[in-house]
Amino acid sequence: MTDPTCAFFGITLIPVAWLVIGLLGLVRIRSVPWVGRILFPVSALLGLLLGAMALSGLALPAQTLVLPLGLPSLPFHVRLDGLSRFFLMLIGFTSAGISMFSAGYLRPGEGTPPGLMCLQYHVFLASMAVVVLANDAYLFMVAWESMALSSYFLVTTEHRLPEIRRAGFIYLLIAHIGAISILLCFGVLQGGSWRFTFDAMRAAHLTPLWASLAFVLALFGFGAKAGLVPLHVWLPEAHPAAPSPVSALMSGVMLEVAIYGLLRVTFDFLHAQLWWWGLLALGLGLFTALFGVVFAAAQTDMKRLLAYSSIENIGIIFLGVGLTIIFHAFHMALLAAVALAATLYHCLSHAFSKSLLFLSTGSVLHATRERSLGKLGGLIHRMPWVAWLTLIGTLAIAGLPPLSGFVSEWLLLQAFLFTPSLPHSFINMLLPIGAAALALVSALAAYVMVKFYGVIFLGQPREPTLQDAHDCGRPERIGLLWLALGCVLLGLLPVPILALLNSVSRELLGASLGGRLQHWWLLAPIAPERASYSPVLFMLSTVALVTLVTVAVHLLYHGKVRKTEPWGCGFPVVTARMQDTAEGFGQPIRQIFEPFFRMSRTLPSPFDTAPHYRVQVDDHFWYWLYAPVATVIQGVARMTAVIQRGRISVYLLFSFLTLLALLVFVL
Repeated sequence: MTDPTCAFFGITLIPVAWLVIGLLGLVRIRSVPWVGRILFPVSALLGLLLGAMALSGLALPAQTLVLPLGLPSLPFHVRLDGLSRFFLMLIGFTSAGISMFSAGYLRPGEGTPPGLMCLQYHVFLASMAVVVLANDAYLFMVAWESMALSSYFLVTTEHRLPEIRRAGFIYLLIAHIGAISILLCFGVLQGGSWRFTFDAMRAAHLTPLWASLAFVLALFGFGAKAGLVPLHVWLPEAHPAAPSPVSALMSGVMLEVAIYGLLRVTFDFLHAQLWWWGLLALGLGLFTALFGVVFAAAQTDMKRLLAYSSIENIGIIFLGVGLTIIFHAFHMALLAAVALAATLYHCLSHAFSKSLLFLSTGSVLHATRERSLGKLGGLIHRMPWVAWLTLIGTLAIAGLPPLSGFVSEWLLLQAFLFTPSLPHSFINMLLPIGAAALALVSALAAYVMVKFYGVIFLGQPREPTLQDAHDCGRPERIGLLWLALGCVLLGLLPVPILALLNSVSRELLGASLGGRLQHWWLLAPIAPERASYSPVLFMLSTVALVTLVTVAVHLLYHGKVRKTEPWGCGFPVVTARMQDTAEGFGQPIRQIFEPFFRMSRTLPSPFDTAPHYRVQVDDHFWYWLYAPVATVIQGVARMTAVIQRGRISVYLLFSFLTLLALLVFVL
């Protein structure tokens, strides 16, 4: 048996091993040491193994296997190629940090017993891996639904609270609507045959009309799982409801699995892409990114803020998908490869940085029992480990060099800058607006992250109880360190990583960045004379400049400046009440982008002895789309309930009338 075949079997066995770990959690269902100290660290090691095996085989040819499972006439098919290896690498490396953090995060007596949560967690992990491995619609949908159901139970861990049950119901509803759309997409891709394998779908040649229908269904189905506006309403409800490791896994991994599905359908199953598909994906992505970052700026709950930030980043990824489709439709191979590289790189960057931030909020929540930004502050003194590791994730997700987020957004901007060469005047007129909007989104994302980090960790504590906050434990630190290391390495070593991703680009597009990645320290995706970026030189220059300024200030001013208390704005004592609040920080954004919000304000009267100001920001889409549908469904349910009289004679009458109607219809 050859080494690639052994690696293939090893990768397919890791989801099975995760399921075994989940079942072992039921052996001692309420034992935190058994689940947290033994099972979750083993799960983290399996994640590292999966990531390493997928990374080492990125350049290998595709391999397929038929499993002796499934139905007699519908066995399960699995396939391992460049795209699936990339997302398996993302799942493995990201879940390793999350699982290690979970080993120290679990507490007794919090909602679902630890052993049962361990089972749900590992079913979720295994399902995502199987989604990426699946090579037929049957196995894909089984894994997709298992992923939805297991994540639903994880979201509703604290199921005794009504708001958490409501969040879980909304998530499950949107998930199943998206699943129906994906199933219809697979039905169209079969091209009239009854073969459910992905190989049959690759062999089918659809007309432009049917291909367009398949793409739109895939965009709707996978967009619902990814949080694309207006299918995003579940995301800001589910993330605050779920435990922080689950939020990290959903935002950092599950959303990217949805991107995998869209890429698989668009570039693997559909042989030719139409330019307007890309324009549709780009437009939805642009609006989603702007919508997400604007709502993130207005949030006062730290987990809701990160949830809307995830919507923003998913919008950026859809921007990359749209640009890739447009360039590929016009046979501009190099620019399509740049756009796809930016898309995949942003998936990796978002997986590491957003997982890191959600886990950090979990540490803050355990230490303070607060997730409201208005009741936090000054935690850098009480939680130094969490503070400096969160700073790395904050800078990365804000797109600042030399960390991971800057590389993907810089590559995407480079792709935008070359859109005037497209042979289509209408697209050339619209795409510069997209480039300007992407720059605006990046600037607002940095603004949001300044608010997030500053309000939580800087300044003075806003509540006396914060004095009792404690730093995270050793397993949690290891998980945070691993994810922070990923943010740093992805920022400092983009050229070797992009060279590994060339195989994915060649597989999907027939083109890659190729020889433009000659120097490990210099990223020049088009040509060095057009644009280049060296993260290592940038970091060394920044360190040298800061060191030079520090030494110069020390030599010139040390001993010559009188030390005194800083100016206190005219007040003898500066208190936490004088600091900017989360509401105050977001006020300029609320005023500039007021049409985005549905706001209600509670204003105090001049005669109030205890004045109170309150502003509530809601989502227009909920009231425009979902609330009317819910009202109609409730009305139909009430009318249907009329026939439930509880009398057998009434039910027999209904049955008799139904038979008469059928006889009339047949005759």
